[in-house]
Amino acid sequence: MGSPEFSVPVLDALVAAGHEIACVYCQPPRPAGRGKKDRPTPVQARADELGLPVRYPLNFKDAADVAAFAALDADVAVVVAYGLILPQALLDAPTHGCLNIHASLLPRWRGAAPIHRAVIEGDAATGVCIMQMEAGLDTGPVLLRQETEIAADDTTATLHDRLSDMGADAIVTALDTLRLLTPEVQAEAGVTYAKKIDKAEAKIDWSRPAAEIDRQIRGLTPFPGAWADLNGERIKFHMSRVVDASGAQGEVVDGFTIACGKDAVEITTAQREGKRAMPVGEILKGLHMPKGTQFT
Repeated sequence: MGSPEFSVPVLDALVAAGHEIACVYCQPPRPAGRGKKDRPTPVQARADELGLPVRYPLNFKDAADVAAFAALDADVAVVVAYGLILPQALLDAPTHGCLNIHASLLPRWRGAAPIHRAVIEGDAATGVCIMQMEAGLDTGPVLLRQETEIAADDTTATLHDRLSDMGADAIVTALDTLRLLTPEVQAEAGVTYAKKIDKAEAKIDWSRPAAEIDRQIRGLTPFPGAWADLNGERIKFHMSRVVDASGAQGEVVDGFTIACGKDAVEITTAQREGKRAMPVGEILKGLHMPKGTQFT
């Protein structure tokens, strides 16, 4: 049970490990692109390629959908970024219940945007947890966890891909050793919630310290993209690093280095309106931005 690109390596890993996939559940196709034609989720597209049966109920309020799930007589349901809340009847249907792959070190960052929040808040490490699902939001006992450091040049995009692969490996291990794993009840201390990213968070406030702005930039890459205004044009920033420089807040002090409330950020990858993201060396060929230029 999964929908976005993050979930595809998990499906591939389960198939490669020889597990019989009784059915694939995902979000329904939705209008996308310029033509607004219905587009299947990445998981549906991959399941179709693999010749697997796919279902995409809008929700599980219809008793027939719940009954159809129970009729699969599954040993276990693997859930990863599915996008629907599962009622208790579904959680109880498989022999070994529903196992969720969650992209954080629970109980830190329960909720919708754990990868973004780990980068934005400056966590030193994150990881994946294989969790036995229960009715609460990411509250179930953890069966297995794997950790990875968050590097100074990690973005949500790079962590997304790494954690997706880690989750695929972890769930295969968990299924192979399920009877040997001891569920670990999550501690009450250290619980944090990763609320959904709001586009309003993307506007850069240059009065903040460079370290915070750098994390904002990397944490909001690739979407929605941290941005600032330059002479009426919205410039998005995709990669940056903190440097020792000073100037007026939001002022270009050298090349594409911008002063902050403390220190400065050197932008290394950015995106002009209507353009693709590119190294700043390419952008500066067509963007006149002398020292003293002001971002707002």
